[in-house]
Amino acid sequence: MPAMPMPDFQSERSPPPNCWQCRHFAISWDHARPYSCKAMGFKSKALPSLEVMRIDGQACRGFVSKGSLPTTLHQQEVVRPVQPAKPSRQVWEA
Repeated sequence: MPAMPMPDFQSERSPPPNCWQCRHFAISWDHARPYSCKAMGFKSKALPSLEVMRIDGQACRGFVSKGSLPTTLHQQEVVRPVQPAKPSRQVWEA
């Protein structure tokens, strides 16, 4: 059986997304792993998109630009103030 030529993936690759412009990117408190990806749930020494590219060989699929936000997510992120509970006037006996 003749060997099939391997495709040249290097020419097809585009640079990974910029984590600094992603909504899921965060700075971690951990000095050993300062960068965090909330979408994929991991921390690393390098930018998360570079780690994904290194491990998976493909660009990060969780990238969401900070400028773009779907309406449904925006409505979920609205924080409503919590009404304080009214104090009870009942006296409890043990």
